[in-house]
Amino acid sequence: MTTRTQANVSFACVHVRTTVDFREQNHSGKSDDWVKLVSSDGYSFLVKRNVATVSGTLRTMLSTDSTFREALVNTCTISERAVLVEKVCEYMAFKAQYESAGPKEEIPLNEFTERIPPEVALELLLAADYLEGEA
Repeated sequence: MTTRTQANVSFACVHVRTTVDFREQNHSGKSDDWVKLVSSDGYSFLVKRNVATVSGTLRTMLSTDSTFREALVNTCTISERAVLVEKVCEYMAFKAQYESAGPKEEIPLNEFTERIPPEVALELLLAADYLEGEA
């Protein structure tokens, strides 16, 4: 398992193709602190709910006011490869970290953009468009 942390925002990348009871992964006892994103090739990513809701699409899917299956089980299936879902998770964590930054605070954009391999850039833009990842 790979865990990435940026300030108080984190996500876990679980490179296992098995089904695990998601509530067992949550150490705080609250089943809604974390959500699971599943890529089309079967990889799972555990993401804090406040990070996942940076995406408009995921926010709608996970809304507690809805009766969507995703909201009930805290799991969203994303029809993208794991390499793209991982970069989307990284972006959402980056955005959540700097979302409350003041207008004079410098945001190190190169810190994120340098980690995007050119060969996935176009696919990543399409995934971001689908997930309504606002820039």
